[in-house]
This record gives sequence, structure tokens and C-alpha cells, in this order.
Amino acid sequence: MGQILLTGGAGYIGSHTYVELVAAGHEVVIVDNFSNARRDVIDRLETITDAPVTFHVGDVLDKAFLADVFARHDFDAVIHFAAKKAVGESVEKPLAYFETNCTGFSNLLMAMQDAGVFRVVFSSTATVYGEPVALPYTEDHRIAPVSPYAQSKVICETLLEQLKASDDRWSYGVLRYFNPAGAHDSALIGEDPNDIPNNLMPYIAKVATGELPHLNVFGDDYDTPDGTGVRDYIHVVDLAQGHVQSVGKLLDHDDTHVLNLGTGTGYSVFDMLRSYERACGKPLPYEIAPRRAGDIDCFFADPATARDYLGFEATRSLDDMCQSSWNWVSRLRNS
Repeated sequence: MGQILLTGGAGYIGSHTYVELVAAGHEVVIVDNFSNARRDVIDRLETITDAPVTFHVGDVLDKAFLADVFARHDFDAVIHFAAKKAVGESVEKPLAYFETNCTGFSNLLMAMQDAGVFRVVFSSTATVYGEPVALPYTEDHRIAPVSPYAQSKVICETLLEQLKASDDRWSYGVLRYFNPAGAHDSALIGEDPNDIPNNLMPYIAKVATGELPHLNVFGDDYDTPDGTGVRDYIHVVDLAQGHVQSVGKLLDHDDTHVLNLGTGTGYSVFDMLRSYERACGKPLPYEIAPRRAGDIDCFFADPATARDYLGFEATRSLDDMCQSSWNWVSRLRNS
């Protein structure tokens, strides 16, 4: 077991990872600027884990803040979530994405180096692969990012690779996520976007609660079984457990790894819509809209390497994702 710094630990994936790390016996410290997370997440985490949460409010762009955090604790490893993550927004605001995602990460790595901490798990994305040459995506698929967001993740992955080449004390885990969805079984933490969601499940959730009038289905003429786009959705708790396994590998063996975290199963837009209807117990309105530029037919992982290397396996189904999401948004709306 170790003491882990969790940057962005109050966010959607970060908060679920905090719970799983604590359950595994790790001591965890959160850093978050709460730019995209609710302050009461800390209280909710304390309720779930039945223990106080140690956290520091600040930004990875603030070098003095980071130095102070490392001076206060004796970390064994870092899991880095603190980043901007919306593909569409990154096209509109590329400078903001490169500043937070790339400069923020390099600041963190410098603070780690100064403190003698050389293990880091990096939150990456399957969007680094770009258009599929072949499916499913394996870790050796061509890297061809098509958005500033994806490009920022490639830059960070490259930085880690070059950093280890310069100093073999470094070890890292790069985890390329597919599509996180769902919420914790307690319904105390989940995905809570501030405005119109970029991702499918929280959008459907807002239709289910009546906050949005209908789901826009962007294209129904793809080369898929029902004509709608197919994606690999992974329950956020499964994803969080992958991070526990990844940091454990670093703590025990200092083994560097680059892995996909997905299920290997593709679900269409209509698959998710029908599953969410079962979860909330009512039909949900939708309208067919034109295709969005850049959207592709299918996008799903080959999870074999993560299974063989970490013992990672996603066990929760699409219905589990939708039911846990509905439980979460229902509680949030009524609280």
C-alpha cells in the first residue's frame, strides 16, 4: 500500500478512483481546483468511505502550490486526472487545452522530480488513435489525433516516454480510456456536467429528468446494425479499479505500461437509449439529426493486454451503467 496523490480527485473519474483506492488500503490525498467539480463531493466521499478526506484546493498550473503539496506529504505515486476533457471545446479553445493539459502536466512532473517521486499513472484517451485502421483498437494502433484534446494527450504520453529515456528512475502507466459511464452504487457520486453534456449518457440522463426535451441522435445511416454510431462504454467503477491495478503495478514492480481500458463490446446510441428507458421506466423522446463532422461508425477496444498484464476485466454491463446513472441523477435532482 502507498500514499497516492490524486490530481483532479474530486472530478467524475477521480472521485470514483478515490473510493476504490481507499477500499484497497491506500492513503490518498486529493488536489483539485474545483473548476469542474462540486465542492460537496468531498463530503460525499467521506460518507462513502466513512473517513475524513485529505485535500488541497489549487491548480496544477501553480508551481508554488504543487511544491507546497509535495513538501507536506511523502507520496509514493501520483495518479493524474486534472485536465480539460471536451473534444469540441478543445477545437474552439486549443490554447486553454494545451496550457492546462500539457503545461499543467509538465509542472506536476517537475514537482514530482524535485520531491523524488517517480511513479505516475496518466489519464489518457482512446481518441489518440483517431480514425480506425482496424478494429478493435489495440495499443499498437497508429496514433493519429484529430482534435487539440487528443493531441494534448499524445504530447503528455510522449513526454513520459522521453522522460523515462532520460532517467530510468521513472515508471508510468498510461491508461487510454474508451467511454466512461455510470455512477457509484451509493448514488452519492456520478457524472454531473455543468451545462449541456458532451457525452451520450449524461445527455440521455437529462432527457430522462426532463431537463432537456429530447435526445439528438446524430445520424442513423452508419454501417452498424441499427444505423447509429457504436462505442465502447465502460462503467466508471470498473475504470477506477483499473487505476488501482495500474498504480499497484508501479508500486510493486515499477513496471511501465501503456494500456487500453475498455470492455471490447460496442453499444449503439439506440442500445443505450433502450437500456436507459428500462432503467427509468419510461420511453424517452429522440430526434434524428445530421451526422457530426468527424464521427465514425464504430469505436471499441481490444482489452486483452490490460487483462493479461493487470488482470483487469470490466464486469459491469450497459444496464448496470444506465441503472446506476439513473439512481444518481434521481437522487441529485431530489436533494
